[in-house]
Parts: sequence; structure tokens; C-alpha cells
Amino acid sequence: MAKQVKLKAEPRTNVGRSAVRKLRARGLIPAVIYGGNNEPQALQVAAREINAMMSHASGENVLVELEIEGEGSGRTALVQEVQHSPVGGEIRHVDFHAISMDQMIQAEVPLEPTGTAVGVKTFGGLLEQSLRALAVECLPADLPDRVTVDVSQLNIGDSIHVRDIQLPSGVTAKVQPDLTAFSVVAPVVEEEPVVAEAEAAAGPEVITEKKEEAEAAAPAPTGKEKAPKEKEQKK
Repeated sequence: MAKQVKLKAEPRTNVGRSAVRKLRARGLIPAVIYGGNNEPQALQVAAREINAMMSHASGENVLVELEIEGEGSGRTALVQEVQHSPVGGEIRHVDFHAISMDQMIQAEVPLEPTGTAVGVKTFGGLLEQSLRALAVECLPADLPDRVTVDVSQLNIGDSIHVRDIQLPSGVTAKVQPDLTAFSVVAPVVEEEPVVAEAEAAAGPEVITEKKEEAEAAAPAPTGKEKAPKEKEQKK
């Protein structure tokens, strides 16, 4: 199930690029919480705490008990999106989605294969994964970190569809049941271009033979043809 952790946050009043740069220089990360009955609220959290929280999570589906400064009680939220820097991968912004523990939520969880397919191990096939994440619906407390699928029985030509995946109790898939999640395909064998190589090798030989035939058919020079040259020499 998704891990639930506590995280301290402070309301953020200054917005804009300049304010965000100053915020990050102080070791803080801009964030926002939305959803529920409240208006979206800008927050700031300690970079050290959010990095530690996400480093121990198997995915981005983390249940958070936000302790917002100035509010009497915490707010339960789900980490909705984490924005990373394209260079270095540092966390740049976090979106929290306020939820209620007794209301159904929808989220995407990682889909991971376990085991080695018999078609891969024995016959050299290739395992193809068509779905990397699975959209599910459940109560927050039932949200899984990931969904694992045993692919060890797959032979070449076999597939596992969404309808075949065993989900934890209380969790329902929210995609078409006929979608293929995993399959094993036969290895691709490239044929050697033997014919092409033979034709390429035979090409110059044919040209040479034609050249020799043309030379043999050409008439040999006669004495009459040489006569004009001899007269010119006598002059």
C-alpha cells in the first residue's frame, strides 16, 4: 500500500520567478495543494524533507499528512505531480491533491513484471511490456505502491491482458480490460543477403567478358590504313 508520511509546510505568499529563485536559494521548494472544499493554496516545503520523502518512495503515489503552519489540523493529500530539473534531476515543484480517506480516488501505479518468461528463457523470445503504469481506483488506504505481474508462464505468442492481472483487494482497474500488458514474441532472425552479395560479386566479371568480346570482334588494323602515315614520313 502507498506509504503515508507527515510533512511540514508553510503558506507561501510571494509568487513569481524572482520569488521562487529566492525560495530555492533558502533550501525551500515551492508547492501547491488543491482539491477538496478549499481553494488552491501556495505552499513551501523544506527541500531536504521532500527529497528524503521521495527517495524512500517506490513511486510518486505518496500519501502525505500535511501539517501546514497556522492551521489547527493536518490535511491529507496525495502527491499528484513532482517537477524535476532537466539538468541534475533536482525537485523543482510539488503538486499535492487534497483527499478524504473515505472517498475513492484515481491514480496511476507502476506496473512491473516478475520472473523470467519460459518463452524468453527456453526459446530466446522477447518480453514486450505495453503498459508501464495502470490507472486504478480505490480508497486512499488501499492505494498500492506498484502492481506486480508474474510473467514466468508466458511462452512465445502468449499475452497477459489487464483482465488477467490480480489486483489487491479494493482496487479496480480503470482501463479497458482487453488491453495487453505483457506479451512474448519470437526473436527476429535477419537473413544473410547471400543472393545480393553473389550478384554484386558477379557484376564486374560480366562487364569484363563483354569488354573482351568487343575487343575480339573489332577488325585488326591493315597495311592500307598505315599507308598514309608512311607517306607523311617520306615528305
